[in-house]
Amino acid sequence: MRAPGTDRGRLLLVLVLAAAVTVFTATVPLLRDWFDLRVYHGTVHSWVHDGGRIYDYRVPGTTYGFTYPPFAAVVMLPMALVGVHIAVAVALLLNLVATAVSLRVLTGRAWRRHGWYGCALAACALALYEPLRDTFSFGQVNLLLLALVLVDAWLLTTGRERWAGIGIGLAAAVKLTPAVFIALLLLARRGRAAAVATAVAVGATGLAAWVTPEASRFYWTHALWDTTRVGRLEYVSNQSLQGVLARLGVEGKPVWAVVVLLVMGVWAWRARRAVAAGDWYGAFALTGLTSCLVSPITWVHHLVWLLPSFVLLVRAGQQRVAAVLYAVLCTSVVWLWFDDASGVDGFLGGNTYAWITLGLLLWLPVGHPAAERSPFSRSASATAPAPRQAAAAIAAVSGQPGRGPGATGSAAASGTSGPGRALLRRASSEPTGSTRPAAAKPQSSSDRASS
Repeated sequence: MRAPGTDRGRLLLVLVLAAAVTVFTATVPLLRDWFDLRVYHGTVHSWVHDGGRIYDYRVPGTTYGFTYPPFAAVVMLPMALVGVHIAVAVALLLNLVATAVSLRVLTGRAWRRHGWYGCALAACALALYEPLRDTFSFGQVNLLLLALVLVDAWLLTTGRERWAGIGIGLAAAVKLTPAVFIALLLLARRGRAAAVATAVAVGATGLAAWVTPEASRFYWTHALWDTTRVGRLEYVSNQSLQGVLARLGVEGKPVWAVVVLLVMGVWAWRARRAVAAGDWYGAFALTGLTSCLVSPITWVHHLVWLLPSFVLLVRAGQQRVAAVLYAVLCTSVVWLWFDDASGVDGFLGGNTYAWITLGLLLWLPVGHPAAERSPFSRSASATAPAPRQAAAAIAAVSGQPGRGPGATGSAAASGTSGPGRALLRRASSEPTGSTRPAAAKPQSSSDRASS
């Protein structure tokens, strides 16, 4: 089947794909009812209007509350001025802007070569990506943090190091996981950027301590160390290394620590080689992968940090590999083992996303020459055939010529078939990763879990 050669045919294809994506997202994964955003909104309203304490708030009818550092609550203070519906609208807009910024940083100006058609196909493919759609549906902050970090990557790539570190520092103050990018700056011997990032993170944390000293004291002395506040480690949505070990019944911290050290060693070796070649995007992609693996809890929606890796796969001419891996991450396949992740099938299938993340850390092509200032090593041809599958759609926005109409691994196709039907019937009271409507109890089943 050939790609349509006329604008009318392209428009028809886009409309068909958009309809298929809409049906899929409305019937298989369903909405998470912006549960995490309601946690943020309720926390801020209770704090400002009712004199409540940040870490005491619980969503009515549940045991779920706020778990981020106090600075995150300070940043969210404007929510106290609006209702939850306006907050949802603003969150959707901010996530759209953050997605656009991230793609703009990763693709440069290459997306313009493919016009509205390539962008429309890429949008359909992105809408199927489970971590992305869950981030939108939960009202999560992942995309905003990704955009902040990638802006720093762009500053380093383009020689504007004077301002580099601000985005990483802010992201680390909102949520601790991005602090691993400060380690990348130190590894790359970018002392000034590392100092800026550290100063911004410490300054933001100090501001929060001044605004709400009691909440800051509680978070840094108690809440930070109480992992039960976040959720069950063995819950299938936790696609970190500790989640894998927990589902195997390995509860000891020493084993997890050894595994983390091994992963950090691989990351340091590969990231240093990428930086030495001037491939900052590659180094940042590897660091995002590592943060997902070593974090005690990495919910499925946290895996938006894998998006730069897919762009780099396309950059390296690995469109088919990118398509297959991307398609798997659109299927919600790990939820087939929601009830029981034991046995060989559970070990392999229930940890699918963790295996993809680990595989990308080990084999992601990085280390392109420093002279290549664009994040893509090849320029796209303005006359290249329009892509019609997921890998080609990603290639369109990334400026890659792709492999033409014959490219394999359509994310759209995989999204509308496969395990989706079975998942539709698997009810869950934990919308952090379930494929069903948000129920009264979200995320994992810990009494003190949160968003």
